[in-house]
Amino acid sequence: MYDDLVEFLQESVTPFHAAATAESWLAAAGFTRLEEADYWNLEPGKGYYITRNGSAVIAWRVPQHAIGGWRIAANHSDSPCWKIKADMPENEGCRRLSVEGYGGMIMASWLDRPLTVGGRVLVKTQDGVQSRLVYIDRDLLVIPSLAIHFQRDVNKGKVFNPQIDMQPLWGPAGSRTLTDLICEELGITAEDILDWDLQLVTRQAPVQIGPDNEYFMAPRIDDLECAATTLLAFLEASGEADSACAPVWAMFDNEEVGSSSRMGAESSFLRDVLDRILDAVPHSGQAAARAMANSFMLSADNAHATHPNFPQKADPCAPVRMGGGVVLKYNASQKYTTNAVSGAVFRAVCDKAGVPVQVFTNRADEPGGSTLGNLQSHTLPIPMADIGCAQLAMHSAVETASVADAEAMTKAVAVFYRVHLRALGDGTYTLE
Repeated sequence: MYDDLVEFLQESVTPFHAAATAESWLAAAGFTRLEEADYWNLEPGKGYYITRNGSAVIAWRVPQHAIGGWRIAANHSDSPCWKIKADMPENEGCRRLSVEGYGGMIMASWLDRPLTVGGRVLVKTQDGVQSRLVYIDRDLLVIPSLAIHFQRDVNKGKVFNPQIDMQPLWGPAGSRTLTDLICEELGITAEDILDWDLQLVTRQAPVQIGPDNEYFMAPRIDDLECAATTLLAFLEASGEADSACAPVWAMFDNEEVGSSSRMGAESSFLRDVLDRILDAVPHSGQAAARAMANSFMLSADNAHATHPNFPQKADPCAPVRMGGGVVLKYNASQKYTTNAVSGAVFRAVCDKAGVPVQVFTNRADEPGGSTLGNLQSHTLPIPMADIGCAQLAMHSAVETASVADAEAMTKAVAVFYRVHLRALGDGTYTLE
């Protein structure tokens, strides 16, 4: 399982690459790609998937019988990064790129490390416009720190100005441009390029650390660890899922900037797909309402482990450790969707899987983040639980997590898809 996770992390250098990686795994497992603009003919027992914007994916398997509910695991493809705008004018004998921050990141973690460029390029063809993935697979550029001699108080706290401190060094004046290298990678000319979505990419490969390789470090662990583990569970278990319920896997984009895009969790993307699935298979007039009433969703996005250097930042009543099992996340203001009912159901699933569960809550005086579950609730009114794997250095250029927790997440979500879960009303469920 860990090797599969490493493969996903290495290949998914941008959200567009993450969607392409997920698509390749789904296609290899026999799932059929559909297009939103086409008419859908769905066959019982078959698996399908669609993409939106090339950065979000939804996959499902049609049950052998009438759809009596949905079993959904959702995650996101994006991570905080630096989006590339253009080449900057040459100055002081150097060529730089102009970048803008995407999401809330630890800026200092991007300094003085090898970086490269990845994303998609929109090119002109004889038939119109084509999207092409690009990743320049070599150490290419750097965001250099200012020497301590010119900022003697830097270790007392530094306020970064993205326009000044975080613009990357590309090369010497007169060197080949970013456009030149993109053309070389894709075998096109500059006149073929219509537009692009490009970003800086951290070059570090995933590595295991600890006396017995208990932990691993990698870029983009949040949230590609959940994306990979839930997809592995979906592929493993969807063919054995409760035949009355349709297993669904979703990977949204733009979670780090609010999820409000057409491919984000706040959009109608998932609801559109579920409605179209029902429209494409025989169903009664009440099928949609019945399916919603017997549905359940896991919002899978990583959680904060208690930091050993800063234990005071964690809720003393809810310590979370890497290697302690899947994290169930609660928030009184519903930034996380877990409540007593959905939490109890997920605990029962984990008990069936033999997987430990730990709880994350923020300190009462520390405002927490949010994730995609509560936003998806705007269009999908079903019970949800927010879960994740514990990690350190969230939103750093390189993060740290536990190998055992990735395995636990895969096991728990596989059982979630396999189990016969029935909503009886008033918070009562049967679990077989």
